[in-house]
Amino acid sequence: MATYKTSEIAAIIGIHPNTVRLYEKLALIPKPERLSNGYRVFTEFHIEQCRLVRIAFQVEVLQNGLRKKITKMIKASAAGDFDIAILLINEYVEQIKQERTNAEEAITIVKQILSGCEQSHTQNLKRKEVSDLLDISMDTLRNWEMNGLLTVKRKENGYRVYTDDDIRRLKVIRSLRCANYSLEAILRLLQQLSQNPDTDIKATLNTPKQSDDIISVCDRLIVSLSEAEKNAYKIQAMLKDMKKRF
Repeated sequence: MATYKTSEIAAIIGIHPNTVRLYEKLALIPKPERLSNGYRVFTEFHIEQCRLVRIAFQVEVLQNGLRKKITKMIKASAAGDFDIAILLINEYVEQIKQERTNAEEAITIVKQILSGCEQSHTQNLKRKEVSDLLDISMDTLRNWEMNGLLTVKRKENGYRVYTDDDIRRLKVIRSLRCANYSLEAILRLLQQLSQNPDTDIKATLNTPKQSDDIISVCDRLIVSLSEAEKNAYKIQAMLKDMKKRF
């Protein structure tokens, strides 16, 4: 079986030797054996695992625990738990697809709001029902309400009632949060939009890139998710091959 030094692994993968050591420290690759002189000894498994790490982190996707899930998958693979790693990457792909659907829906909603074509108000849902419908935790809903992103009406018995407008607003907030916009930026935008539909969305979001608006933000989010999905399919194939080889 071929073995490699740290510098050789780094050269093969195209990374700095310190990055290889960092991967080891973070348990993203198996802990290599050491020779009597203290030098690390790497194998073909380490090479494939390093390649897997590079592909997994090529696209930065942070929203809704996706980063944690992909990291957990990498560590499972590094430990040789390929069945668990394959299960996690499959879940990751499904979640990415859902996040992309959410972003596409947010674009549609914003276009309707800006054009004045809003839907009728027929739904009246409780917080738990909204949590289940949108796959948002009740704590997150409370947090958004406490920060002023949404004001929910109450029935005579004190229960909150969410209307269609509330649901649509929450869907937009969800996608903007997934795109890593701050609660303050989202609140500022929603307040100005409610006062004036002709609000300059680009200026109101006030991000480092002034060209950003809700639609372009969600478009870029969709592109990132699509790229992450492509890489996830590569990882699926790699894990199946590594399971056979190692």
